[in-house]
Amino acid sequence: MNEQDAIIYVVDDDDAMRRSLVYLLDSAGWRTLPFASGRDFLDQYDGHVPGCLLLDVQMPLMGGMEVQQILEAREFCLPVIFLSAHGDLPMAVQAMKRGAFDFLEKPCKDHVLLDVVGRSVRHSIKKCIGQQQVFAANTRLDSLTAREREVAEYLAAGECNKTIAQKLSISDKTVQVHRHNAMEKLQIHSTAEITRLILTANSVRNTTPS
Repeated sequence: MNEQDAIIYVVDDDDAMRRSLVYLLDSAGWRTLPFASGRDFLDQYDGHVPGCLLLDVQMPLMGGMEVQQILEAREFCLPVIFLSAHGDLPMAVQAMKRGAFDFLEKPCKDHVLLDVVGRSVRHSIKKCIGQQQVFAANTRLDSLTAREREVAEYLAAGECNKTIAQKLSISDKTVQVHRHNAMEKLQIHSTAEITRLILTANSVRNTTPS
């Protein structure tokens, strides 16, 4: 997954502004998808493509802040870059607190916008890769039985076989059997690998732009 996979979504009800943004982004080598309304965008975006969203704040029927809230409710990690012609500081603060990547005032200098877009796309790709790793780790762990998963969790926490046996009220030999089976199913060979896998599976998405 790289920047060539990314799509820059442009949502602005001003036709001239939307065309201008698309032209700038296209000329810089980005793939773009323009929308005249937040509803049109939400109806088509499925959350699986990395990129970023250039979002106008004030639009009829559904404003940019509402679009951001819906994306948040759907747990999509698409970075949002707000564009506003009004420079409303309280609104900007609210948007950033809700996880917006940036808040730019129209008209914005081309190099500033392109810099923010580039950083937001890299952030999006990083998050998408992280989500894929979490999904893959959980898929592997789902192959374990409930008891094998318990043993694996204890191993990842640094517990020895004897302690695990005591906590689960089973014999040391049974722990060894579950440990062997878990490692075989997961195709790993050490407790350190189990620890890394479980830490990845339990990772919490970080929504703070980096």
